Amino acid sequence: MAFRYYLYVSDTKVDMLLSQIDPKWARKRVTEVSLGLKMVGARHSVESTSPDRFARLERVLHHLADHGDLGNVDEPGQYVHGVLPMQWGPVADGDTVYFGGHTDRTIVGLGGSTGHVLSTPPAEATAGPRLSGSLLPTLLHQLAALTAEDAAGPDALGTVVRANSQLRGPAQLVEFVAKRMLHGPCPYPELYPEREMSVLLGSPLYVALAE
Repeated sequence: MAFRYYLYVSDTKVDMLLSQIDPKWARKRVTEVSLGLKMVGARHSVESTSPDRFARLERVLHHLADHGDLGNVDEPGQYVHGVLPMQWGPVADGDTVYFGGHTDRTIVGLGGSTGHVLSTPPAEATAGPRLSGSLLPTLLHQLAALTAEDAAGPDALGTVVRANSQLRGPAQLVEFVAKRMLHGPCPYPELYPEREMSVLLGSPLYVALAE
């Protein structure tokens, strides 16, 4: 039996997909009791037993493999499976985690909310709602900050290339499945005169160590 050592799992994306694949997995029964007593109140919630987060993830992955548009890094579908060395860490104000790596043909970036990194403590309450780092506009804005740009601008694929060049620290061999966000030819062909390179930006369902 193969075990995965997960670094990142997006419960939000998993539950969104699972509710469409198999709605019964997402059903919850919640009951509340409130006692309208002065200075005293009680609330009780009961949820029916549901599969844990990793079982839900596996259900989604099996469906994508059997029925979904699941490609690889060099030939991505709507979803992408890959195994490659990647550097990673928080970017900008720490709300976004970013993984960067490449194959011989494709420069790869994956970004999402740091709240989905395993063992991350719950975020403290903020003054107002904040957009998820898994959303494309937020992710590009954060990457632009990483590269000291004022904004991502129209050169989104170039932002990914520049963001990867700013990553520091050792690369780790990781496995992932991600939703494809952007894919196209590298806007800097002069960096790779010997071959054509593509750029892929995705939002991961999971990232796990593969070593």
